Amino acid sequence: MNLTEAKKQFIQTWGTLGSEWGINRTMAQVHALLLISPNALCTEDIMEQLNVSRGNANMNLRELMNWTLINKELVPGDRKEYFVAEKDIWEIARIIARERKRREIEPVLKVLNGLKEVEGDQSDKEVKAFTETVNNLSNFVGKMDKSVDMMLKADENWFFGTILKMIK
Repeated sequence: MNLTEAKKQFIQTWGTLGSEWGINRTMAQVHALLLISPNALCTEDIMEQLNVSRGNANMNLRELMNWTLINKELVPGDRKEYFVAEKDIWEIARIIARERKRREIEPVLKVLNGLKEVEGDQSDKEVKAFTETVNNLSNFVGKMDKSVDMMLKADENWFFGTILKMIK
């Protein structure tokens, strides 16, 4: 497979994977393109290489900057804005985990904690079943939250060493 085909396949695959992290396909494709580009790219480069509109490119670039997966880079003598992706894969994983925690885990925990206070007679089967389920879910999501926190604070070698020990 030549480099052009390999890049195209990587961008398509990363785009599909992006929907698993909770971002849209085009946003993930823009990220993939910047991730594999040795030089910063301007909006026009991104539009041309991914065949997307200026509005779509700009919207996804802004969102990738909000996630802190990419940054603007100034090119001396050029008025265009250029963008570069974080290249450290461990840092990318941490950024994605942090954002998913903020967008998904924390809101669910907040709702579950509020639902723990349901009123009703605990001898009622329905109240008891509801309370038990909510408590179990809350405990599970709480453990997920703590695991993500641990990953975010961890050194890469320590984290993967710990995971490998758990698997054995």
